[in-house]
Amino acid sequence: MGVEMISMLVASLCTLLGALPVLLIKNLSHKGRDVLLAYTAGVMVAASTYGLIPSALKLSNVPVLITGILVGTVVLMLLEILLPHQDLEHEVEKVSRSSILLFIIAMSLHNVPEGLSVGISFASDYRDLGSIVAFVIGLQNMPEGFLVALFLLLQKVHQLKMMILVSVTALVELLAAIVGMWFGQFFSNVIPYGLAFSAGAMLFIVYKELIPESHGDGNERVATLSFIFGFISMIFLTDIMR
Repeated sequence: MGVEMISMLVASLCTLLGALPVLLIKNLSHKGRDVLLAYTAGVMVAASTYGLIPSALKLSNVPVLITGILVGTVVLMLLEILLPHQDLEHEVEKVSRSSILLFIIAMSLHNVPEGLSVGISFASDYRDLGSIVAFVIGLQNMPEGFLVALFLLLQKVHQLKMMILVSVTALVELLAAIVGMWFGQFFSNVIPYGLAFSAGAMLFIVYKELIPESHGDGNERVATLSFIFGFISMIFLTDIMR
C-alpha cells in the first residue's frame, strides 16, 4: 500500500476517530452539548478559512474560489430542502428510519467532493499538495464524524449501528479519493473547485446548524469561548503539520 493510499485511508478514518468520543457519552447535558457543538464549529471554520480556502487560492483565483464556495453552499441548501430534515434539537423525539437514512445520504454526498479533492491532489504535479489536503480534510473529518455520531445518539441509535453508519460516510469519501487519484490527471483543474466546495459546505453547516444549536439554551458565552478554542486548536494543529 503506497503512501498516497495510506494518507487517503487515514483521512477517511478520521471520521470514525471523531465519532469515538460519542461512545463514552451517557448523559449529555444541554451545556455540555452546546460546548461540543461550538467547538466542532470552530474547528470546521478554521479548516475552511485556514486550510481549504488558502489551498484553493494557491491553485486558482478568486472567481474559482467564489464559484466553488457558492456551489457548495447551494448544494447543501438544496439537500436540506429536498431531503426530510431533522435539526439537532436538545429534546428530540426519535425520528423514522428513513429520515436517519436520508441524513446519512446527505452527509455521504457532502464527503464526495472532499474525497475527490484529496485523490486529485495526490495525482497533481504540485509538490506536497496531496499531503496538505489530506491532513486538512482529515482534521475536519473528526468534527464531522462527531456531529454525525451525536445526531444518531440523540435518535437513540444503538452504538454498533451508529458506528456502522458513520463508517459508511467515511467509506464514501475513501472511494471518492481513490477515484480522484486514478483519474486525477484528467481532472486536475477540478482540485480548487473541490476544495472551495468543501469549504462552502462546511461554512453552511456551521452557520445554519451548529452555531444556532449551540446558542439555544442560555449558554452563549461558554459556547462562544468553546468556538474560539476550537478555531485556535485547528490553526495550531495545521501550522504544526506544515
